Amino acid sequence: MPVIVVANPKGGVGKSTLSTNIAGYFASAGHAVMLGDVDRQQSTRTWLSMRPPHLAPITGWDVNQDEVVRPPKGTTHVVLDTPAGLHGKRLDAVMKIADQVIVPLQPSIFDIHATHAFVRELKAHKRNDKVQVGLVGMRTREGTISADQLHKFLETLDVPLVAFLRDTQNYVHLAARGLTLWDVAPSRVQRDLEQWQPLTHWLGRA
Repeated sequence: MPVIVVANPKGGVGKSTLSTNIAGYFASAGHAVMLGDVDRQQSTRTWLSMRPPHLAPITGWDVNQDEVVRPPKGTTHVVLDTPAGLHGKRLDAVMKIADQVIVPLQPSIFDIHATHAFVRELKAHKRNDKVQVGLVGMRTREGTISADQLHKFLETLDVPLVAFLRDTQNYVHLAARGLTLWDVAPSRVQRDLEQWQPLTHWLGRA
């Protein structure tokens, strides 16, 4: 059962956007997907509550009477959204179960510096050789100074850049209705689906 973790200690980089759409991708392919939220804000649980029931199902955690949480029976893929400030014991707990860690970042100097330190922490972790780590550039506009800065930063890391995702309101509008790119007509989000192709290919390596 592949476990994909979306993580970055910096808040507001697009972790929930990435997590929900990864879950939507797996669900659209017929997998039994659980989308779990490690964040106290429970953003993905709120999103799940808005998801129309006729769409490809995505489940949340099962919680028993002892308040033990676990993936629902039959789950084939797990996607975990994580909180800002993920370090120390909480990072250890996530790394213990992760097969892949996707690190989203935006092309700002603040995100770049925070992400650089986090990637060093991931690379130094004792399970680094067992966990695939990849970067995803979020809300990027090619040809801008900030995008150029991001490219230069990525060249300094021994971690693959999996994909660049553009700055578009499609993600905002879909999230507000509990939807993903795979829940609407492809013609409406064709450019975004094209940008996701290298990311979905990378996810298939788990």
